[in-house]
Amino acid sequence: MKRKANAVWSGSLMEGEGTITTQSKVLENNKYCFNSRFGEGKSTNPDELLAAAHAGCFAMALSLFLSEVGVTAKSLNVTNEITLDVDSLELTKSHLTLKALIPGIDQETFLDCAHKAKDNCPVSKALDLEIILDAELL
Repeated sequence: MKRKANAVWSGSLMEGEGTITTQSKVLENNKYCFNSRFGEGKSTNPDELLAAAHAGCFAMALSLFLSEVGVTAKSLNVTNEITLDVDSLELTKSHLTLKALIPGIDQETFLDCAHKAKDNCPVSKALDLEIILDAELL
């Protein structure tokens, strides 16, 4: 299976801008720029897209591992924060925060599944940075 996305950039780093389009067209010519990455601009940026990808991938992986122990989540609410060290231009951390509503599961099994998902979702495996997980069973 292969997935594609396209990025187009014009201009200098600070004054230029670009667009991002995904194969599914969920993002289609969505703008990104210096200010959206390093400031508070109102367009997207690679870091928030990576954060969204990691949150979504983790939630899907957790759903798989929960099914392997015979439970189904009513709700998996995952927030992810990617940290960029602007001095070294290096992504340093991915912090997943999970609030889960899962009937019929005990705390130990929940945490085992959550950590298994953190370690084994494809996006986690692709990242070369610290991955932190805070998991709460509601």
